Amino acid sequence: MTRASSSTSSLEIPEKWEDYELLDSGDGMKRERWGDHILIRPEITASWRRSNLSEWEQWNGWFQSNGNNHHGCWKWKDSPPSPWMLHYKNLRFVIRPTSSKQVGLFPEQAVNWDWCREKIGTAKRPIKLLNLFGYTGAASIVAAAAGASVCHVDASKAMVSWCAKNAEISNSQSSHKQLSIRFIVDDCHTFIARELRRENRYDAIILDPPCFGRALKTEIWRIEDQLLSLLETCKNLLSHQPLFLMMTSYSSGMPHVKELLKNIFGEGKHSNISEVSLALRGSRDDKIIPCGVTGRWETKKQ
Repeated sequence: MTRASSSTSSLEIPEKWEDYELLDSGDGMKRERWGDHILIRPEITASWRRSNLSEWEQWNGWFQSNGNNHHGCWKWKDSPPSPWMLHYKNLRFVIRPTSSKQVGLFPEQAVNWDWCREKIGTAKRPIKLLNLFGYTGAASIVAAAAGASVCHVDASKAMVSWCAKNAEISNSQSSHKQLSIRFIVDDCHTFIARELRRENRYDAIILDPPCFGRALKTEIWRIEDQLLSLLETCKNLLSHQPLFLMMTSYSSGMPHVKELLKNIFGEGKHSNISEVSLALRGSRDDKIIPCGVTGRWETKKQ
């Protein structure tokens, strides 16, 4: 993991891993290697000019946007594997190109996976972890592999099924204890309100709330308006021996996540709040693509 400091947060870039590589970027696109296949996808932050133009002829799949940079279809020179599985350290994940340009993994999150794994591993006690807006569940798989008992929640049945498939694959490849993951299809706001009423508590919480969406099917969710309330509820869900809360935001309009966490948890001698900017670095052009911000609150060892 590469780190660099700034005035507000540190920049963290994942170490190179065998099955993923950002090759180069520019002109609103990025070219990546996923296993043995090279994909080209839109990347709005890559506003610079592309270099090594001849290398951009090397690709297997190219996402053709319909104009809004988030939806479209894939053009293929060579069809992707089915199923298409990638390794990250001792874990395996299914990836699948979708009409939203995503493939089911956010490689910049590898620095958060490693941080989460280390915190759970060094806690030396059973950890009950809640992953809200869990998507395809890479963080859930990592946390469970580190020994946590995980509750994975997402409103999308398809995403929860994808996470369950990832868990099944990792379990089938492991000779050790099977992953402990509870899969929940539910609106995250509804779920955490119910958990509070039931007095269920968690030692660690991971959340990656969307910038915009619908809560309770009719209520409009805007991260700028409702994030503070969501974090307050999450704080109340933490156990009497909390380990950490980690939140990632991909919204460019968000204030510093660190300041939000300070507002919720305060600043005490027994806790630590940090903010890291996630990024990927091109192996061919050395350009850095910003990929959101993560805030981390953790308790200090006494």
